[in-house]
Amino acid sequence: MGSYDLLARPIQKWVRNQGWTELRPIQDIAIKAILQPECEEGKIPERDVIIAAPTAGGKTEAAFLPLLTQIIKPEGIYSGSFDILYVSPLKALINDQFGRLESICNETDISITPWHGDVSISKKNSAIDRPSGILLITPESLEAMFVTRGRKIPKLFANVQAIVIDELHTFFDTERGVHLRSLVARLDQAIPSRRIRRVGLSATLGDMELAKQYLRPNDTANVELVQADGYRAELKLQLRGFQGSKEEDLSIKRSIADHIFKHLRGKSNLVFAGRRQTVEIYADLLRRIAEEQGVPQEFYPHHGNLSKEVREFVERKLKQEGQPATAICTSTLELGIDIGEADTVAQIGAPFTVSSLRQRLGRSGRRVGKPAVLRQYSVEREIDSKTSLVDMLRLKLVRSIAMIELMLRRWCEPPKSQSLHLSTLVHQILSVVAERGGASAKRLYETLCQNGPFSNVSTELFISVLRQLGRKEVSLLEQAADGELLLGKVGEKLVEHYSFFSVFKTSEEYRVTVDGRELGTIPLNNVLAVGATIIFAGRRWEVENVDAKAKVISVKPSESGAAISFDGDPGDVHDNVVAEMRSIYSGTDIPVYLDEEAKLLLAEGRRAFFGYKLDSKKIIDIGNNKAFIATWAGTTKTWSLGLVFGTYRYGWTPHEGFLEVSGPNAHLTVRDVLRNVKRGVKVDFSDESLNLSFEKYHPYLSRDLLLTDAMASRLELKSLPKMAAGIIGVIDG
Repeated sequence: MGSYDLLARPIQKWVRNQGWTELRPIQDIAIKAILQPECEEGKIPERDVIIAAPTAGGKTEAAFLPLLTQIIKPEGIYSGSFDILYVSPLKALINDQFGRLESICNETDISITPWHGDVSISKKNSAIDRPSGILLITPESLEAMFVTRGRKIPKLFANVQAIVIDELHTFFDTERGVHLRSLVARLDQAIPSRRIRRVGLSATLGDMELAKQYLRPNDTANVELVQADGYRAELKLQLRGFQGSKEEDLSIKRSIADHIFKHLRGKSNLVFAGRRQTVEIYADLLRRIAEEQGVPQEFYPHHGNLSKEVREFVERKLKQEGQPATAICTSTLELGIDIGEADTVAQIGAPFTVSSLRQRLGRSGRRVGKPAVLRQYSVEREIDSKTSLVDMLRLKLVRSIAMIELMLRRWCEPPKSQSLHLSTLVHQILSVVAERGGASAKRLYETLCQNGPFSNVSTELFISVLRQLGRKEVSLLEQAADGELLLGKVGEKLVEHYSFFSVFKTSEEYRVTVDGRELGTIPLNNVLAVGATIIFAGRRWEVENVDAKAKVISVKPSESGAAISFDGDPGDVHDNVVAEMRSIYSGTDIPVYLDEEAKLLLAEGRRAFFGYKLDSKKIIDIGNNKAFIATWAGTTKTWSLGLVFGTYRYGWTPHEGFLEVSGPNAHLTVRDVLRNVKRGVKVDFSDESLNLSFEKYHPYLSRDLLLTDAMASRLELKSLPKMAAGIIGVIDG
């Protein structure tokens, strides 16, 4: 029996109405995987499934055509429960999927409910009163449902057949990812009578066994991978190099903007510029170029702090056939929002992960016969008599090359399986207590650790966390006479506020308005005065007023002035990326995708590499007890070694594979510190100036718990003796 024949008649009718002559290979395989599960002895009938394909590869239909076939009911039959739970990382993606699935649901008389912050209370209440069909929801809204409607959860999801997790790969190794795993595990425990199938939708990234581990941690053998092996687009790529002094920074940006304008105008494109402030600068430059040349504006900013109306305007522009538009964006358009096909993907600088680069490139070359196009831009400082070794090595360019090479080999970063995620654990402890009106320590441990995602947390560590939360000065929990744990005074206030529903930290948001019209919001981390200039929504604005109480910044158009930054921190670079960088330095191959300037920059980097004998030396003495140490390790290990030097009162600056250190005196040299590290001398992290609070609920944890959490995820102290031994072996050998 073919896959089409397995579908319910209303689903078949919908397929015919689309004018499809055949199903895509990924859909054919997925339909059989979901509707014809293995039932051999010892096999669980309805196996979990991961459907992996590039963006716009047909994953949504591959999952929902068979799942909807399973839940179609005879007329008049009502289950009194949602039938399919779909979880998405983005509200915009929920809106997009609602539009794609609505016509199928209309054909099958299945209800579909989008649920997030922009959906009206009346629609939500209607869905709660009569739950049915598909519920499309974000992790944060699902959390809110657990907290505010906890006792209704077993009824609302009593008959749910499947949990569909979209953009599965974006949840790996993140606070939101652990949060979602906890919510899914709690849902399983609320309906213990049967196994709820999990279906993951993912881009094809790296080792898909990691996706199985995320989807069903304790039973990967019963997760089937359905992966698209079909059409692969021809890839056209170029890495262009630029260099200049710090003073010429804006002129370099103008040169890049000129190149983008020349080669991307008249098409549909995505330009990933990194930080929101950089997005705004390039959008402003491209608008000015269009004005200078007297041509229509085609370049628009897109990032999370712009208003919904501004973002959706750009998304509509990108979708319109025959209407050229380019979005200058952060990572907001990296995920699967349907914005049509990009002719070109441009990347200014290198992203911090290979998986991001690959996901972004997947936006281009989606149609047979059309190539995927990647234009990447790398900026380096000009070399003069004061140039540091870091700049001489051309680290940014070499990292960009390493990212591309690893992407071409289909490698991407694995998650950190050893992480404890104590901040998210605190959040989930409060959530379970709020959901149930109280819980015992034993019940909490079983729910969250034994049967949930916090399996790395021992009973001893869990008890330490509970004791910390119950301390009088913390007051997140309190204990009743019968031993039941209840919300404390502070805990109640936290849970009652809408911001509780997300596990990630957000900055203080200020609304930006012009003539009473809202442009969007910015997280205000710096002092902002009247008369200052910001770049926002693709234009420059002068601040007219800052209302701290109402959190409103009033602006008027401006044509000059320096921009105020309102951006976050960069991410981690993996050990494998640095290893690839080292290979590039020591090699002689010149990638064909480099332009002439990039070739010159690579040659300069290699000259510095061999000139300082970094092919054999691990330390370069700069003088005055300053040194340049080649760790040849990623951000986490290099950062960890830097922290150790910091405990010896050294200044330190980490780079990709290198660490710059400077000591206060010569009594304890760089070599002395490394020898101590090699011997495993215990490091004292009691200095309160060392910041260990990174996540939303870290401020409620003790110093010891913060250090325990950091050492499991952000630090790799255990690897340092071996690293130091490798360095010492070269220094002292």
